[in-house]
Amino acid sequence: MGSKERREREKEDRRRQILNAARHLLFDKGLNGTTVNKIAKMAELSVGLIYFYFKSKEEIYAALQEEGLEILYILIQDRASTEDTCAVRLKNISEAYYEFSEKYKDYFDILNYFLTSPERLFPQNLKRQIDAHGNKILSILDDVIISGCEKGEITVESPRHVSIMFWSIIHGYLQFRKLRETILHSVDYRTLYRENVNRFIKSIT
Repeated sequence: MGSKERREREKEDRRRQILNAARHLLFDKGLNGTTVNKIAKMAELSVGLIYFYFKSKEEIYAALQEEGLEILYILIQDRASTEDTCAVRLKNISEAYYEFSEKYKDYFDILNYFLTSPERLFPQNLKRQIDAHGNKILSILDDVIISGCEKGEITVESPRHVSIMFWSIIHGYLQFRKLRETILHSVDYRTLYRENVNRFIKSIT
């Protein structure tokens, strides 16, 4: 490995240290209880080095959200890129989202943390960056819905509205995951998830 490649790997390793520390502190202390100083201490890096990689605490958490949304985008894009019917593709997308919530639990929880926060947490420039990643996912859903309309498989007035409803239904249900050990302990959680998805798909086909 050359010196340039080594430096790049070291930079990525430090960046990962920072993001891992920030993720841990978010769930331990909350956003308001987390500071750049605390992130630096947990990452065992200097405060100056933190600011070399990120301009602010908000930029760190925006980076975590963008990473999570990019992983979700890749999973959904892979499942949606088939020649199946609209109904099958939507089911495949819902399975990709379920996989994301289980395999990448920390990222799902981060997205959920910021989606459900009543406060405005990011300046406009960072919010636009995050929203751009979310819109990439919605665009995949739009394409699936539009394709279904063109093939006569479904009839909807606004593909974008249906995309948003579908995303909100699957994400909203996955938020109940934390209740599997209490209220939902006697329920087959994944089966119920699939039933919800199927009911929605039947409502538009």
